Parts: sequence; structure tokens; C-alpha cells
Amino acid sequence: MIKNLLQRGLPALALAALPLLATAPAAHAAGNQPAVPMSFGAAGVRAPLPLFEAIERIPVADEQREGYKRDLYKHWNRGLNLTDGCDTRREVILSEAVEAPVVAAGCKMSGGSWLSPYDDVVVTDAAGLDVDHFVPLAEVHDSGGFAWDAARREAYANDQASPLTLIAVTAKSNRSKADKDPAQWLPPAGGYHCEYAAQWTATKLRWNLAADEAERQALLGVAEDCPNTTVVYEPAS
Repeated sequence: MIKNLLQRGLPALALAALPLLATAPAAHAAGNQPAVPMSFGAAGVRAPLPLFEAIERIPVADEQREGYKRDLYKHWNRGLNLTDGCDTRREVILSEAVEAPVVAAGCKMSGGSWLSPYDDVVVTDAAGLDVDHFVPLAEVHDSGGFAWDAARREAYANDQASPLTLIAVTAKSNRSKADKDPAQWLPPAGGYHCEYAAQWTATKLRWNLAADEAERQALLGVAEDCPNTTVVYEPAS
């Protein structure tokens, strides 16, 4: 994960600052491991919060789906490196490789391997991956994105400033999740539930999004099994 943060353009000095999130990928099976030292390293970073407390900070509101269209959230843009020929989606896939693929012109990848945390599946062909918006675009719209302007919607849809917003997973698991929130779907890999709840919560807080009551109760239910899981988030600019 630390390797991924560096690859996705975060300052190296940030790694010596605050913890970002408990339950590192290597500890998924335990579900309640202590925090792994990582950080955004920016002035807006919040101190680590217990998962319960972080969930309580998410505003509660009914969802508003009216007016949602996926193309309101422009993706994928040209990514962080404007010279690498890779859009945001491909940059995320490259940053999360366990074994780096060979990259040819046009950002065509061959070889490499990835671990999909949703279902704990090893993928050896980038074509088998989707890049998931951790909080799905429709859920973002329901939870406050309906009031955003086009620039903020595009910023969310391509957010690589946080390593939590976008994640490379198997296409099968991503399509099973679709636009569901934690009241409707949790990853098949049970050992990932603590981290999933923490990353969902951090993303909602980062983007100042609300949760409906069913979603909130589902998150609190997961948190009961995650006593050592903490959340840190950096508010989006």
C-alpha cells in the first residue's frame, strides 16, 4: 500500500506523518489489526478516528437520485502524468499492481499481477480489472453530488489525490457491487469488511457526502467487529 501511495503521486515525506487507515491489505483476514503508518501529509488531514466515531461524523440525509446521469461525472481524464499516455483508469491499475506489467505505447499493458481485495482474487491480465469508484457515482449523486458543479464532479470521478477513492478490482466483483451502498452489498472477502467500511467512511467524509439511515446502520454493524480500525481523511479541495 505504501508503494501504491508513492506511485500515485503523494509526497514521500507524508509517509512519516499520521496513520491513514487500519487493516492493511496483508491483514485482511484478521479484520481488526492496528493501524498501518500512512498519511496524506497535508494541512487538512484529520487525526485518526475510531471507525465508530468517524461514521457518526457522516451527516444523515435521505438520498436524492433525481437528475442522475453517469456522464455528469466525467471520467476518465488524462490522469496525473500528462505525458505517460495513460488515463486515470490506467494510472490506477498501474499504481496498484503487485507485479508491474510491461507498458507499451498507448498505455497497453501485458503481464503483471494484481490482488482484488473485494474477492481476494489474483488477476494476471489487466483486461480483467475494473477501476471502481469506492463510493459509486450514483451513490455520490444521491448523497450530495446532485448539488455539485461539473468541475467537482469530474474531480471526484478522477480523484487520485487520495488512494481511497478509486480501486482496481475484478470486473465480476465491481459489477456485483454496482451502485450499492454497504446496506445492500459488502465484499465477498469477509476479512476485508473492516477496511471496506473504513474506506467508505473516509471517502464520504473527504467529499462531505451524507448517508441514509440504512447505510449508517450497516456501517455501524460492521464497525462492531472492527474495534481497532481507524479512519483518517483529507477534505477534498
